[in-house]
Amino acid sequence: MAEVILKKGGGRYLKSGGLWIYDNEIDRTEGAFEPGDVVDVHDFDGYKLGKGYINPNSTIRVRMLERYHDDPVDEAFWEKRVRDAWEYRKEVVDTSCCRLIFSEADYFPGLVVDKFGDVLVAECETLGMEKHKNLICDILKKVLAEDGITVRGIYERSDAPVRKLEGLEKVKGFIGEPFDTDVLICENGVKYRVNIEEGQKTGFFLDQKYNRAAVAKLCKGKKVLDCFTHTGSFALNAGLAGAQSVLGVDASELAVEQARENAGLNGLEDRVKFTCADVFDLLPELVANGESYDVVILDPPAFTKSRQATKNAVKGYREINIKGMKLVRPGGFLCTCSCSHFMTPELLEKTILEAAKGARKRLRLVEYRIQSPDHPYLMGCPESLYLKFFIYQVFEEY
Repeated sequence: MAEVILKKGGGRYLKSGGLWIYDNEIDRTEGAFEPGDVVDVHDFDGYKLGKGYINPNSTIRVRMLERYHDDPVDEAFWEKRVRDAWEYRKEVVDTSCCRLIFSEADYFPGLVVDKFGDVLVAECETLGMEKHKNLICDILKKVLAEDGITVRGIYERSDAPVRKLEGLEKVKGFIGEPFDTDVLICENGVKYRVNIEEGQKTGFFLDQKYNRAAVAKLCKGKKVLDCFTHTGSFALNAGLAGAQSVLGVDASELAVEQARENAGLNGLEDRVKFTCADVFDLLPELVANGESYDVVILDPPAFTKSRQATKNAVKGYREINIKGMKLVRPGGFLCTCSCSHFMTPELLEKTILEAAKGARKRLRLVEYRIQSPDHPYLMGCPESLYLKFFIYQVFEEY
């Protein structure tokens, strides 16, 4: 096995709990290796720091797999990891639909696997995991079968542009035998038809499961606006909770069509309506028309996927929150979030406060939440914390 030796003072992020080693932290590499191979990692003084897989094509040169053990990275190694991940989910979430594997947070750097009933969807973003992907999928089927769950099929959605940074082509298709990719699921009592082949990411955003339930508690008898609704998840939770009326908005006609179909599945088409529009353009129109809502939900896509673009992202979050707050009735609620890792909780809260001043509103924090526990936040590994979700009461200044 090849060895990576760090520079003196290198590996600070690793030593503080992270799992990445950057190219500028490495002094030298000894021994032959192929990109994606597992290597030993040593500090400048020879102290062994663990094992990871190496990719000379990536700025993140080594992604760590283990720190304090010396087990070979073989089938038994991956099976233990899979079992640990599955046992954790059984303890903390409803596993009918959940994230089975969450990248670094489960020590599978670059691999995500979602479970939608009896179907799995895998997303692989790194070369090292690409080499082990099929074996891990086989192990998942084996482990789930032991709990009486027969996996009907696995679909791969490794079509994110980030794969190019690892020297990988985009991949999309079946791992194993083909099957119907139109999947019916139920979450929080709400039924959805999920298109795992054409939907965003793996087809459905499971990370907001318990945030949707938290918002639903505020919606009985209320008038609700759900912005960036995607396939209608927050809107449908509000409707099922007894909202008087719900309007869901999304710029994607495909998403809106799916949301309307999901409303029909739940018998909510009379109270939960959807429209296709640019949210940034629609909200000022609603204000001009004298509209107001008891609950406004803002679940935008990530406005930044890099540290360099954070400044512009702040402007986007400030603008959308000003527009959203102007539609909240005094005493109503604003539910707002960011799914960008680079918008830290502190930065997002600061931006929302600036938006409140711009909208001439006062905010009372009801609750701060993060992603659901099947997307765990591994302490010391900040990239595993990405979803920040705030619920505020909005009122005029006394």
